[in-house]
Amino acid sequence: MATGSQTSAARSEAPRTSTPVVEVHELRKNYQLGESEVHALRGITLSIAQGEFVAIMGVSGSGKSTFMNILGCLDRPTAGRYLFAGIDVSAFTRKELARIRNQKIGFVFQGFNLLGRTTALENVELPMLYCRASKKEREERAREALALVGLADREDHFPSQLSGGQQQRVAIARALANKPLLLLADEPTGNLDSRTSVEMMEIFQKLNEDGLTIVLVTHEPDISRFADREIVFRDGRIKRDERVRNVQVASEVLKSLPKLED
Repeated sequence: MATGSQTSAARSEAPRTSTPVVEVHELRKNYQLGESEVHALRGITLSIAQGEFVAIMGVSGSGKSTFMNILGCLDRPTAGRYLFAGIDVSAFTRKELARIRNQKIGFVFQGFNLLGRTTALENVELPMLYCRASKKEREERAREALALVGLADREDHFPSQLSGGQQQRVAIARALANKPLLLLADEPTGNLDSRTSVEMMEIFQKLNEDGLTIVLVTHEPDISRFADREIVFRDGRIKRDERVRNVQVASEVLKSLPKLED
């Protein structure tokens, strides 16, 4: 991949609060598999400050997906503490976790997860159906989110009328609809070509520059270089946690990549 880089400190100067968005202490997660107990997480301790862009990497079975599920309040740890924006959610009920997910966390998945018979605008509106926003407010916020990802002119299109990259942009807009504190992206470039993948990273970097905290799970080293910090999982533990020394700047990388034919 072509390079366009600068230090993370120079790229992002978003203000940060003293309370981390994510703070976990001795986080453990065990699963029962037949007569065997699987230790998916083995005492993870880390914090993620507001405004950070973190890439999480690791081979299959390393614990990164389990960790992502706990961060997204989709699962609870077996032991340890998880503080989300200073609130201990480790022992929250499923209903309480669902409220946090809907109001504070945005999700972007590899498979887009769009409703096929629903327009781009309506797909983006979906998370707001659970927060009692009026129809007018839902439409206004959905249009604003689509404009942020460059799809203001595609709001009436169905997923089948959009390219893979455009569908992922809709998914990102949907994740932004409720103005989340944390954006979780699970292999968001897995189904995309090289140029479109960098275009997605350009969107993430712009959102991060505006102060949004982003945690990205990826198995692609070149994608992780667009983040400010890289955490590598292995066997349920953190193998490496370090700042990315030369952050790739997506807008610069795109200048050196050939444009794809329609």
